Amino acid sequence: MIYTVKTSTSHVNNAPTERFLHLQSNDNSLILLLDPIPAIIFWGRKIDREHAIPAALFDVPVGQARLDQHVVLALCPEHGRGDFGSPGIEGHRQGRDWAPVFNLTAVEHTDTAATMTLSDPRAGLELTIYLALDPESNVMTLRHRVVNIGNSDYTVDRLALTLPLSENLNELITYHGRWSHEFQMQRIPLTHGGFIQENRRGRTSHESFPGIIALQPETDDVHGNVIGMHLGWSGNHRLRAQVKSDGRRYLQAEPLLSSGEVILPPNGAFETPTMYALFSNQGLNGMKQGFHHYVRNQVINFPDAKPRPVHFNTWEGIYFYHEPQRIMAMADAVARLGVERFILDDGWFLNRDGETRALGDWIVDPKKYPQGLSPLVDHVNQLGMEFGLWVEPEMVSKDSDVFRAHPDWMLGLDDLGYHQPSGRYQYVMDLQNPDAYNYLLAALDSLLTEYNITYLKWDMNRELVQAAHNGLPAYHGQTLALYTMIDTLRARHPLVEIESCASGGGRVDYEVLKRTHRFWTSDCNDALERQSIQHGMLMFFPPEVMGSHIGPYRSHTTRRVHDMSLRGLTALFGHMGAELDPVGLPDVELVAFARYIDLHKHYRELLHSGKCFNIPSGDSGQRIYGVMNDDVVLLAVVQIAMPQYALAGRLRLPVLDGDKRYRIDVLDSPAAFSSTMKQQPSWMAKPLSIHGDQLIQIGLSLPIMDPESAMLLSFTLE
Repeated sequence: MIYTVKTSTSHVNNAPTERFLHLQSNDNSLILLLDPIPAIIFWGRKIDREHAIPAALFDVPVGQARLDQHVVLALCPEHGRGDFGSPGIEGHRQGRDWAPVFNLTAVEHTDTAATMTLSDPRAGLELTIYLALDPESNVMTLRHRVVNIGNSDYTVDRLALTLPLSENLNELITYHGRWSHEFQMQRIPLTHGGFIQENRRGRTSHESFPGIIALQPETDDVHGNVIGMHLGWSGNHRLRAQVKSDGRRYLQAEPLLSSGEVILPPNGAFETPTMYALFSNQGLNGMKQGFHHYVRNQVINFPDAKPRPVHFNTWEGIYFYHEPQRIMAMADAVARLGVERFILDDGWFLNRDGETRALGDWIVDPKKYPQGLSPLVDHVNQLGMEFGLWVEPEMVSKDSDVFRAHPDWMLGLDDLGYHQPSGRYQYVMDLQNPDAYNYLLAALDSLLTEYNITYLKWDMNRELVQAAHNGLPAYHGQTLALYTMIDTLRARHPLVEIESCASGGGRVDYEVLKRTHRFWTSDCNDALERQSIQHGMLMFFPPEVMGSHIGPYRSHTTRRVHDMSLRGLTALFGHMGAELDPVGLPDVELVAFARYIDLHKHYRELLHSGKCFNIPSGDSGQRIYGVMNDDVVLLAVVQIAMPQYALAGRLRLPVLDGDKRYRIDVLDSPAAFSSTMKQQPSWMAKPLSIHGDQLIQIGLSLPIMDPESAMLLSFTLE
């Protein structure tokens, strides 16, 4: 029989006798096997806990030519117990104690969470497993902590978090990408063998976002079972999806440690980052909405409850050319467009005239700003906008005053005679060096104290190579030191918001989001590229933290040209901003900018609190997505590529309430519609009221759209 928990208060069993533990959230049940080692044996739709579940349901046969006992797929698999998959812990004590076998010693649990303590006194190790289900969002969190209870040092090579999958989840969605092409998704089979993703770049990286999705072959946006998993960690990581020879399968996530990076002295401890996972039986939309709910309520920590301000960033307008009067003219222009936060990008500090020099000298350049930043800050504030500033604190140029004075502050192996390649002509400050750390913290603190800066765009424009502190690998420690610096700075300046930039998309995860308030999603403002980039990011992150800017007519990364409709509607579904030179723009372009900013503000509360969704399309070159609450649905139809057929098919809306009526409004459509159709569908000519069930079952005939065009619709409850 499975023992049930009737109380919501914690209690401890010092000598656990219960074999099973049934945790529940609003919609999910998660059943743990406790003996001989904690393992998830069921995770899915909620099961009535009042009815006893026979333990025989979880009996597993033992086949011939195998070990004589069944070995469970544990939350921390052990080679020493006979699990031949990827172990949850690897390490040694000078070559010994390398195959620990843990036994459960204590369990503390509530209806939704369990803390399980295990011990192997022979190996001198204690392991604690923390598992919880968020009651509202159904997100599961999992982390491990190992303590060296022996009397000599213990080297931790790996400590991994393992999540079993049901046998019908035999496809994966994985992420790949590169700079300006982040968050690309691919769907692959998971039938034999497995998938491994390793990131060794010192940040989450453009290439290897730490997220993976397991799903049924028939699962789409609105139907089917799916489990999404994300590792909240801003440094090196390894993700694994594996199928064992007996058909059992699992996901695994861990910080990727370098040799000798974690050596625990007696009583020393090492803790993994948190794995976040979610089961949904409502397709990818259900998964996405659950993660968004969790992030909004458990991760994001905005300083106040105001709407997310519309941004303007100077980078693509002036690059390194800084002339205060010119920048003030830009501020005048964008204030008239409705911008609410003005960010001064790279080039404002001492001798910073290009990317080859001056990083680390965080002093306002007296040649460019003879009166400091105060005149510009005051001017921006008088226009009714907040002032933000670009910084890249972790980086240093060798052609800088700080490096010439303190070459030992650089992260690396140069003192041993190795040559470290530069990246963007820059290197990395050793944040575990107390002098370097204190210098940077003081420089940032001084800027935020002297000027009315309410926002920092915190960049990181290169990967870590030969990342050593005192000759020892320091990738993991560098990430922890960064967290400490941001935490300390925010404690001193709690009203300042921070953007995690990292060349756009290079440091995006839940752990850094606990300390920051926005991601620069990609350095690519090409609206067509942004469609796939933002689609991938929104699987795990809500739109209010996704920086999405209207760029210039010609993209600076792809040289591609798009009209304002596609640029404006693409930026609409995130945290909107603009990035270009507004001075001298044609009036028609300025009017369009103001219109899309106003449209974003009109729907901003919905966009930044509603449920995001996608709708499958029969055209692989078409993307249909939106956001909704109980009263209105805002929907974008985007034609990415040339339509597959001469007619566009029908728009059916399974997200609507079939018992209600909706008024349909066309809020925006391409000017080119007049040339793509002799006759538009009649519902586009004027607002129309239609019953929800008809929109679900029959749908609307879509217009014929050119490639790289978009339209915006609203469905308002009557």
